[in-house]
Amino acid sequence: MNQKTIINATVFDFETFATDSFIRFDETIMEVGKMKDYRAGDDEVIDASGHLVMPGLIVGHTHIYSTFARGLSVPFNPKNFQDILEQLWWKLDRHLDLEMTNMSALVSAVDHVKNGVTTLIDHHASGVDITGTLASLQAAVTGEVGLRGAFAFEVSDRFDVNKAILENVTFMDQHEDAWSRGLFGLHASMSLSDKTLKQVKHVLGNAPIHIHVAESELDQEDCLKRYGMRIIHRLHRHGLLNPGSILAHCIYLDEEELDIIKQQRCVIAVNVTSNMNNSVGLPGLTAFRKRGIPVIIGNDGISSSVTTEYLYAYYATHLLDKTPNHFGLDDLRHIILDTYQYVSALFDFPIGKIEFGYASDLLIVPYDPPTPLDETNVMGHLFFGLFNSFKPRHVFVGGKQLVNGYEVNQSLQQRYREASQTAARLWKNIHKEV
Repeated sequence: MNQKTIINATVFDFETFATDSFIRFDETIMEVGKMKDYRAGDDEVIDASGHLVMPGLIVGHTHIYSTFARGLSVPFNPKNFQDILEQLWWKLDRHLDLEMTNMSALVSAVDHVKNGVTTLIDHHASGVDITGTLASLQAAVTGEVGLRGAFAFEVSDRFDVNKAILENVTFMDQHEDAWSRGLFGLHASMSLSDKTLKQVKHVLGNAPIHIHVAESELDQEDCLKRYGMRIIHRLHRHGLLNPGSILAHCIYLDEEELDIIKQQRCVIAVNVTSNMNNSVGLPGLTAFRKRGIPVIIGNDGISSSVTTEYLYAYYATHLLDKTPNHFGLDDLRHIILDTYQYVSALFDFPIGKIEFGYASDLLIVPYDPPTPLDETNVMGHLFFGLFNSFKPRHVFVGGKQLVNGYEVNQSLQQRYREASQTAARLWKNIHKEV
């Protein structure tokens, strides 16, 4: 790989702000300094005048399998969250085969990287094919497009439990590097019997799980009715809350459950846009932050953006708290840092800072500030000036340029265009059922 240097850069990595800087890198960052100390060499030079340079962004919880739902029309008249699952998402995921999984992953990865996302944490479900699906996702996301990715299959009683468990175990065993990792996927308490949870515990070891928790009141009510306890107590009783586990949504939890999450060193992945769309409620970000529970931000597969999730998380928390004073831009900044810290630990590779030795996952984003910009107000500039229309001109992952002039390469663009044929086949199968 040719060594590259970004010059004349304004740099911000959510901790350090610097102007008039250069960044020399290959797979990792080799040197960061002021332009007065820059010495030209044989590097490929990228002039970042009029741009911000930032670390690549991370989506902490997504559903790549939802990609081909875009434009899909099925009978849809939900009265609650269970109806949404049955009338749309479970109708879609049970028809997914390996080719559909692979092509949806390519489309999702291309869309995400063009929005500045360089690492995806995915939560997969597919009914036609289970075996090999995580490798199929990884082949597209990491192999073809070039992002980093963590993948998990949603074990549930809807599918062949033995196959789903084996799929998670196999992928975790075979992918432990700085590009791809496995988590142990579980759908949600309401779709997991005690028998299934015991099977999972038997093979889980110390691996982190990735599971939906209390996304709606129905999940919590089901757990109380069937098992006489709340969800976090149930998962804890089965010994599944390993450190580093991702608990997605966590809208309807009480104080005891939050204490257990904190004690077990799990993280909460919030997905505010999806929660609003599904009318299920809002996560208590202020309560999570007060307890010191690490929070990461996902998009739940509803879009390919994460900066819009930053916006909605901030605004929705103000609405939930009924005051703008409890959750500010610095709280949001710390959540973004939590996400980088989580991924760095998961991949065992430093990600998320523009410093020597960190991954060269870098974004070059046009920005001409109309008001003074400095270290005291840079988050305000990002939040109110960029996050609502965040489009990097150039994106690098591990030093390789994936986006150049807002576009991916021609071969990926051609593959992207071919995806509609696969989506059409999926839709045809779904409509046969309808």
